[in-house]
Amino acid sequence: MKSEWRLFGIVSLFLAIAGIVYGIWTHGADGRVEWIGTVALALSFLLTTMCGTFFWFVSRRIDPRPEDRPDGEIADGAGEIGFFSPGSYWPFGLALAATIAGLGLVFWQWWLIATGLIAVLGGACGLLFEYYSGTRRTAEH
Repeated sequence: MKSEWRLFGIVSLFLAIAGIVYGIWTHGADGRVEWIGTVALALSFLLTTMCGTFFWFVSRRIDPRPEDRPDGEIADGAGEIGFFSPGSYWPFGLALAATIAGLGLVFWQWWLIATGLIAVLGGACGLLFEYYSGTRRTAEH
């Protein structure tokens, strides 16, 4: 996780400098700053700082991974990585629900937004509980 928090730290530093420079550069003759870009850069800085801080906290609590050690070899990372679903239709349903909610936002139709958000919640719950119910239920649950 050391490489991740360093990467996010570099991006955060760039965004902070770019936001300050942008704010000064767009300070027009009328004495006003162009706020849309300045706020966008500030929020991007905050988001990357939040992600970098999370990775920094996690990296302090876990053992160094092979990619975090200078003497790490490729073979050190061999083995089981985790469980990945062999096939699921829930991601498609979730994407379709997000598309419906997005179209509702584009056309500002409250009923379409509400329908899409309810479908997103249903799709997220279906994806989350896929292996706890139905035909894919495992014996240990």
